[in-house]
Amino acid sequence: MSELKEQKRSRRIAMTDAERDAYLAEARVCRVATVGSDGSPHVTPLWFVWDGASLWLNSIVQSQRWVDLERLPRIAVVIDGGHDFHELHGVEIEGTTAVVGEVPREATPNAELAPVEAAFGRKYADSDTYTPDGRHAWLRITPSKITSWDFRKNEALRPRR
Repeated sequence: MSELKEQKRSRRIAMTDAERDAYLAEARVCRVATVGSDGSPHVTPLWFVWDGASLWLNSIVQSQRWVDLERLPRIAVVIDGGHDFHELHGVEIEGTTAVVGEVPREATPNAELAPVEAAFGRKYADSDTYTPDGRHAWLRITPSKITSWDFRKNEALRPRR
């Protein structure tokens, strides 16, 4: 596993680790970018879980995203929010994916997935239970680089009244 690259630019508006973790626990949709066989980008929205070290995606295994990642497991993910320019905030994660568990996911107990599936159930279904549908499987993203920004930290961007 490679070492996580340090954010070099925009550190004044970067989120702290605690701010980033809180934001990723609350945010609901990420945008996942993969590379197609012809080199073109493929971007799709997806639900996710952040465990403090890895981003977990529950992906349909018969999707272009899955095919792309089987061929080339490099990925970029953006989770962002805000309406006006001075409110923009978010996290970009670059890394590699690994399949964890069955493909597709069945109901076989898996100790590694148990906390991820409980967190996913709480986040999206208000339940500690995750019920596999036989169409999805889990991808763990190991970040090589995490970049964050929160324009609300820059007083110069706040509107004058």
